Amino acid sequence: MSRTSIGLAEEVYAYLLSVSSREHTVLQQLREETALHEFSNMQISPEQGQFMTLLIKMLDARRIIELGVFTGYSSLSMALALPPDGQIIACDVSEEYTRIARHYWQQAGVSDKIELHLAPGMETLSALLCAGEAGKFDLVFIDAVKEEYQGYYEHALELIRSGGLIIVDNVLWGGAVANPDKQDAETRAIRAFNAHVHGDQRVDMSMIPIGDGLTLARKR
Repeated sequence: MSRTSIGLAEEVYAYLLSVSSREHTVLQQLREETALHEFSNMQISPEQGQFMTLLIKMLDARRIIELGVFTGYSSLSMALALPPDGQIIACDVSEEYTRIARHYWQQAGVSDKIELHLAPGMETLSALLCAGEAGKFDLVFIDAVKEEYQGYYEHALELIRSGGLIIVDNVLWGGAVANPDKQDAETRAIRAFNAHVHGDQRVDMSMIPIGDGLTLARKR
Protein backbone atom coordinates (compact mmCIF):
# COMPACT_ATOMS: atom_id res chain seq x y z
CA MET A 1 0.00 0.00 0.00
CA SER A 2 2.98 2.33 0.40
CA ARG A 3 6.47 2.53 -1.05
CA THR A 4 7.51 4.90 1.78
CA SER A 5 6.87 5.00 5.53
CA ILE A 6 3.51 6.49 6.41
CA GLY A 7 3.34 9.99 7.90
CA LEU A 8 6.95 11.06 7.34
CA ALA A 9 7.65 14.45 5.77
CA GLU A 10 9.48 14.16 2.46
CA GLU A 11 12.69 15.70 3.78
CA VAL A 12 12.67 13.49 6.89
CA TYR A 13 12.12 10.38 4.78
CA ALA A 14 14.98 11.36 2.45
CA TYR A 15 17.25 11.84 5.48
CA LEU A 16 16.22 8.48 6.95
CA LEU A 17 17.23 6.70 3.75
CA SER A 18 20.46 8.67 3.44
CA VAL A 19 21.77 7.50 6.82
CA SER A 20 20.09 4.09 7.00
CA SER A 21 19.54 2.43 3.62
CA ARG A 22 21.90 -0.38 2.60
CA GLU A 23 19.86 -1.52 -0.36
CA HIS A 24 21.33 -4.30 -2.48
CA THR A 25 21.91 -3.27 -6.11
CA VAL A 26 19.44 -5.84 -7.45
CA LEU A 27 16.81 -4.69 -4.94
CA GLN A 28 17.27 -1.14 -6.17
CA GLN A 29 16.86 -2.25 -9.79
CA LEU A 30 13.69 -4.16 -8.91
CA ARG A 31 12.28 -1.21 -6.98
CA GLU A 32 12.95 1.14 -9.89
CA GLU A 33 11.23 -1.20 -12.36
CA THR A 34 8.25 -1.71 -10.04
CA ALA A 35 7.88 2.08 -9.62
CA LEU A 36 6.71 2.12 -13.25
CA HIS A 37 4.02 -0.50 -12.57
CA GLU A 38 0.36 0.61 -12.33
CA PHE A 39 0.12 -1.05 -8.91
CA SER A 40 3.52 0.14 -7.66
CA ASN A 41 2.10 1.00 -4.22
CA MET A 42 1.75 -2.72 -3.56
CA GLN A 43 5.53 -2.91 -3.10
CA ILE A 44 6.97 -2.57 0.40
CA SER A 45 9.29 0.33 1.17
CA PRO A 46 13.08 -0.21 1.18
CA GLU A 47 13.38 0.62 4.88
CA GLN A 48 10.75 -2.03 5.64
CA GLY A 49 12.64 -4.60 3.60
CA GLN A 50 15.85 -3.77 5.45
CA PHE A 51 14.08 -3.99 8.82
CA MET A 52 12.70 -7.41 7.94
CA THR A 53 16.16 -8.69 6.97
CA LEU A 54 17.46 -7.58 10.36
CA LEU A 55 14.66 -9.50 12.10
CA ILE A 56 15.49 -12.61 10.06
CA LYS A 57 19.11 -12.45 11.11
CA MET A 58 18.20 -11.84 14.77
CA LEU A 59 15.89 -14.87 14.69
CA ASP A 60 18.51 -16.97 12.90
CA ALA A 61 15.60 -17.89 10.63
CA ARG A 62 15.93 -20.76 8.17
CA ARG A 63 12.37 -21.38 6.97
CA ILE A 64 9.94 -18.61 5.96
CA ILE A 65 6.48 -18.39 4.41
CA GLU A 66 5.53 -15.33 2.39
CA LEU A 67 1.89 -14.60 1.53
CA GLY A 68 1.81 -12.08 -1.31
CA VAL A 69 4.82 -11.84 -3.62
CA PHE A 70 3.86 -9.17 -6.20
CA THR A 71 7.11 -8.33 -8.08
CA GLY A 72 9.29 -9.92 -5.41
CA TYR A 73 10.91 -7.11 -3.42
CA SER A 74 10.05 -8.57 -0.01
CA SER A 75 10.97 -12.14 -0.93
CA LEU A 76 14.25 -10.99 -2.45
CA SER A 77 15.06 -8.94 0.65
CA MET A 78 14.39 -11.94 2.88
CA ALA A 79 16.20 -14.44 0.68
CA LEU A 80 19.34 -12.28 0.70
CA ALA A 81 19.27 -12.43 4.52
CA LEU A 82 18.90 -16.21 4.71
CA PRO A 83 21.84 -18.62 5.03
CA PRO A 84 22.64 -20.89 2.04
CA ASP A 85 20.31 -23.62 3.33
CA GLY A 86 17.42 -21.21 3.94
CA GLN A 87 14.02 -21.60 2.28
CA ILE A 88 11.08 -19.32 1.49
CA ILE A 89 7.69 -20.74 0.52
CA ALA A 90 6.43 -17.79 -1.57
CA CYS A 91 2.68 -17.70 -2.23
CA ASP A 92 0.89 -15.68 -4.90
CA VAL A 93 -1.77 -16.14 -7.57
CA SER A 94 -0.30 -13.97 -10.34
CA GLU A 95 1.95 -15.49 -12.98
CA GLU A 96 2.33 -12.01 -14.51
CA TYR A 97 3.66 -10.27 -11.40
CA THR A 98 5.81 -13.16 -10.19
CA ARG A 99 7.48 -13.44 -13.59
CA ILE A 100 9.21 -10.17 -12.71
CA ALA A 101 10.06 -11.55 -9.27
CA ARG A 102 11.64 -14.71 -10.67
CA HIS A 103 13.85 -12.65 -12.98
CA TYR A 104 15.32 -10.68 -10.08
CA TRP A 105 15.62 -13.72 -7.81
CA GLN A 106 17.72 -15.30 -10.53
CA GLN A 107 19.76 -12.15 -11.04
CA ALA A 108 20.57 -11.94 -7.33
CA GLY A 109 21.49 -15.62 -7.15
CA VAL A 110 18.81 -16.59 -4.60
CA SER A 111 16.25 -18.41 -6.76
CA ASP A 112 17.28 -21.76 -5.23
CA LYS A 113 16.10 -20.47 -1.82
CA ILE A 114 12.59 -19.55 -3.03
CA GLU A 115 9.85 -22.07 -3.79
CA LEU A 116 7.00 -20.29 -5.58
CA HIS A 117 3.45 -21.59 -5.10
CA LEU A 118 0.94 -20.12 -7.57
CA ALA A 119 -2.24 -20.81 -5.61
CA PRO A 120 -4.45 -19.05 -3.05
CA GLY A 121 -2.52 -18.53 0.17
CA MET A 122 -5.00 -20.34 2.40
CA GLU A 123 -4.79 -23.36 0.11
CA THR A 124 -1.00 -23.50 0.42
CA LEU A 125 -1.07 -23.00 4.20
CA SER A 126 -3.63 -25.78 4.62
CA ALA A 127 -1.53 -28.09 2.46
CA LEU A 128 1.55 -27.40 4.58
CA LEU A 129 -0.36 -28.26 7.74
CA CYS A 130 -1.68 -31.46 6.16
CA ALA A 131 1.90 -32.36 5.22
CA GLY A 132 2.95 -32.25 8.88
CA GLU A 133 4.75 -28.89 8.75
CA ALA A 134 3.21 -27.47 11.94
CA GLY A 135 5.81 -25.77 14.14
CA LYS A 136 8.54 -26.04 11.51
CA PHE A 137 8.78 -22.45 10.28
CA ASP A 138 10.58 -19.50 11.85
CA LEU A 139 8.74 -16.61 10.24
CA VAL A 140 5.61 -15.84 8.22
CA PHE A 141 5.17 -12.57 6.31
CA ILE A 142 1.54 -11.70 5.52
CA ASP A 143 0.83 -9.22 2.72
CA ALA A 144 -1.97 -10.66 0.60
CA VAL A 145 -5.80 -10.58 0.54
CA LYS A 146 -6.83 -8.31 3.42
CA GLU A 147 -10.16 -10.03 4.05
CA GLU A 148 -8.24 -13.26 4.70
CA TYR A 149 -5.71 -11.82 7.17
CA GLN A 150 -7.28 -13.55 10.16
CA GLY A 151 -7.27 -16.92 8.43
CA TYR A 152 -3.66 -16.49 7.34
CA TYR A 153 -2.72 -15.50 10.89
CA GLU A 154 -4.38 -18.51 12.54
CA HIS A 155 -2.71 -20.91 10.12
CA ALA A 156 0.62 -19.12 10.56
CA LEU A 157 0.41 -19.57 14.33
CA GLU A 158 0.21 -23.31 13.79
CA LEU A 159 3.05 -23.36 11.28
CA ILE A 160 5.65 -21.34 13.21
CA ARG A 161 7.66 -22.63 16.12
CA SER A 162 7.48 -21.20 19.63
CA GLY A 163 9.50 -17.99 19.49
CA GLY A 164 8.76 -17.65 15.77
CA LEU A 165 7.54 -14.41 14.28
CA ILE A 166 4.54 -13.35 12.20
CA ILE A 167 4.98 -10.06 10.32
CA VAL A 168 1.83 -8.45 8.94
CA ASP A 169 1.87 -5.59 6.44
CA ASN A 170 -0.61 -2.75 5.74
CA VAL A 171 -2.09 -2.69 9.23
CA LEU A 172 -2.50 1.11 9.10
CA TRP A 173 -3.92 0.93 5.55
CA GLY A 174 -2.94 4.44 4.55
CA GLY A 175 -4.63 5.79 7.69
CA ALA A 176 -8.05 4.49 6.65
CA VAL A 177 -8.35 2.29 9.75
CA ALA A 178 -8.56 5.45 11.88
CA ASN A 179 -11.25 7.05 9.70
CA PRO A 180 -14.78 5.99 10.73
CA ASP A 181 -16.10 7.04 7.32
CA LYS A 182 -14.05 4.29 5.67
CA GLN A 183 -16.26 1.21 5.72
CA ASP A 184 -15.13 -0.79 2.69
CA ALA A 185 -14.53 -4.52 3.13
CA GLU A 186 -10.72 -4.31 3.20
CA THR A 187 -10.62 -1.54 5.81
CA ARG A 188 -13.13 -3.31 8.05
CA ALA A 189 -11.14 -6.55 7.74
CA ILE A 190 -7.90 -4.88 8.77
CA ARG A 191 -9.59 -3.16 11.74
CA ALA A 192 -11.00 -6.50 12.88
CA PHE A 193 -7.64 -8.19 12.40
CA ASN A 194 -5.80 -5.51 14.39
CA ALA A 195 -8.26 -5.87 17.28
CA HIS A 196 -7.90 -9.66 17.14
CA VAL A 197 -4.10 -9.61 17.42
CA HIS A 198 -4.18 -6.92 20.11
CA GLY A 199 -6.26 -9.19 22.30
CA ASP A 200 -4.44 -12.44 21.48
CA GLN A 201 -2.59 -13.72 24.53
CA ARG A 202 -0.85 -16.44 22.51
CA VAL A 203 1.58 -13.83 21.18
CA ASP A 204 3.72 -10.89 22.20
CA MET A 205 2.96 -8.12 19.74
CA SER A 206 3.82 -4.61 18.61
CA MET A 207 2.47 -2.45 15.80
CA ILE A 208 5.02 -0.06 14.34
CA PRO A 209 4.58 2.80 11.81
CA ILE A 210 7.06 1.61 9.22
CA GLY A 211 5.92 1.36 5.60
CA ASP A 212 2.10 1.20 5.73
CA GLY A 213 2.12 -0.09 9.29
CA LEU A 214 3.66 -3.38 10.37
CA THR A 215 2.51 -5.71 13.13
CA LEU A 216 5.02 -8.06 14.72
CA ALA A 217 3.58 -11.04 16.61
CA ARG A 218 5.93 -13.44 18.42
CA LYS A 219 4.47 -16.84 19.25
CA ARG A 220 4.85 -17.57 22.95
